Amino acid sequence: MLCSQKERELLNRLREAVIGFDEEAVVETAKECIEVGMDATRAIFEGLVPGIEEVGRLYEEEIYFIPEMLLCADALYRGLALLREHVVKKDVGVRGRVLIGVVEGDIHDIGKNIVKMMFEASCFEVYDLGRDVPVETFIREYRRLKPDLVCLSAMMTTTMLKMKPIIARLKEENPQVRIMVGGAPVTEQVAARWGAHGYAPNASRALKAAIDLMVAVRNHLAGCTAG
Repeated sequence: MLCSQKERELLNRLREAVIGFDEEAVVETAKECIEVGMDATRAIFEGLVPGIEEVGRLYEEEIYFIPEMLLCADALYRGLALLREHVVKKDVGVRGRVLIGVVEGDIHDIGKNIVKMMFEASCFEVYDLGRDVPVETFIREYRRLKPDLVCLSAMMTTTMLKMKPIIARLKEENPQVRIMVGGAPVTEQVAARWGAHGYAPNASRALKAAIDLMVAVRNHLAGCTAG
């Protein structure tokens, strides 16, 4: 059994390596996590993710700038590439098809990529539109795929505003569509005001919010059928 002190050391090393944009240290530590049997999901959410969250804070305070952000993201993705192969798939009792993408004008897709990975590890069928996705692409792919859930991501206050017309257009397509939004500038109040059904402030909360939302929908449909 991996002792708690060793776990804390490895998690802190992952965090610091991301902050220090040290790709070699991230790779070395991720491999060590795998070798000693640490849960890969924990390594991601308690090591890599806190690191990139701190990078976001440093960027907001203008201590880091775009070049440092990109280097940190590269380090994060090196760790994710290793650890994601060891994430144990879990049946969460709900299956569904998810359409996910970052709204137009926004190229920040780290959070979206982590959410996507966790959906896939929980046996959801995920269709990833990528980043900087125009409204029309969301609508076209919604018509084509008929997903159970649409997830919109934005990391800037300016691009966050693009969520509102997407939500409105999706509801024109299908008033019963279920939409979840997330990203640093998004708040629960904004999500509700624009008509989103779910909200997640970060990647680690997104999966639970999506499961809760889909369970509620299934329960409602079952109740309607029974009635």
